[in-house]
Amino acid sequence: MTHNYFDSDVAGSYDQLHGQGDIAGTVDTLAELADNGPILEFAIGTGRIALPLAARGFKVKGIELSGAMVDELRKKEVGTPMEIAIGDMCTTRVAGEFSLVCLVFNTIDNLTNQDAQVACFENAAAHLADGGRFVIETLVPPIQKIPFGETQRAFACDETHLGIDSFDITTQRYSSTHVWMDQGQHSYLSVPFRYTWPAELDLMARIAGLTLEHRWADWAKSPFTNQSTSHVSVWRKAP
Repeated sequence: MTHNYFDSDVAGSYDQLHGQGDIAGTVDTLAELADNGPILEFAIGTGRIALPLAARGFKVKGIELSGAMVDELRKKEVGTPMEIAIGDMCTTRVAGEFSLVCLVFNTIDNLTNQDAQVACFENAAAHLADGGRFVIETLVPPIQKIPFGETQRAFACDETHLGIDSFDITTQRYSSTHVWMDQGQHSYLSVPFRYTWPAELDLMARIAGLTLEHRWADWAKSPFTNQSTSHVSVWRKAP
């Protein structure tokens, strides 16, 4: 079982601190890729993507490790409660076959070893109907931005938030450390991750019986280039 770093304190502030971004564009593209079929979201979190999809009439289910994150989703939910299984996205199963399985916002990196990441792909494939798609949004490892021999890179530095990534290129693991400051009060969070290269993800997909269909730089389907800092990748299960 993956360790749960998203307790009630983190979950309660998650949307405010991390829940921004192009939600409308994300939902538009996922809706298109789902072909009007049912959707399963791995790491459904506070529902920032799942709830808008459900509001459009999609049948959405989820898997989430943190009960506290699901509690936040329930506070925003209207209508029939969404079916959500509490567990890790490598092994937890939910009933049904899906046109789309999605995993957004760098969350594949929360699995901190390669075996777990491969298992995530295999679990996604097991939930897909023939012809269904698995979609991941994640960063391109920012190793090029780190001077040779250095291991740390600041990604946030202002009067309210300090953020530092620490990298180990021998294991592809890194940790993101946050310190938030508010009226003399400080909060701290450090979470471990494992970064992956696009080609490595393609190999994981092949192991799971999936084939790359699309790779874009963002949810607007911008071309993926050698200067892209993130990617949205779509793999398909053979019809």
